[in-house]
Amino acid sequence: MARKLKSTKITLPVIVEKDEDGFYVVECPLLKGCYTQGETLDEALKNIREVIEMCLEDESEDEISDIANIQEFSFHTVAVEA
Repeated sequence: MARKLKSTKITLPVIVEKDEDGFYVVECPLLKGCYTQGETLDEALKNIREVIEMCLEDESEDEISDIANIQEFSFHTVAVEA
């Protein structure tokens, strides 16, 4: 049985990538195993909201509080020789 948390809105970063088949793959890097896909960007973003909610059900209130209190998240790229 899923536990009911106090209703708190938190904003989480997601990364979106369009794969070779044209699907949008989206993940939330702050939650382990939190990813999904969709045929359109809107569908992928709708799906990730649902997956995030499911992933948060598995986290403790303290862990959710820690995630919610992250003030800055940045994404960088680096060039490497391949």
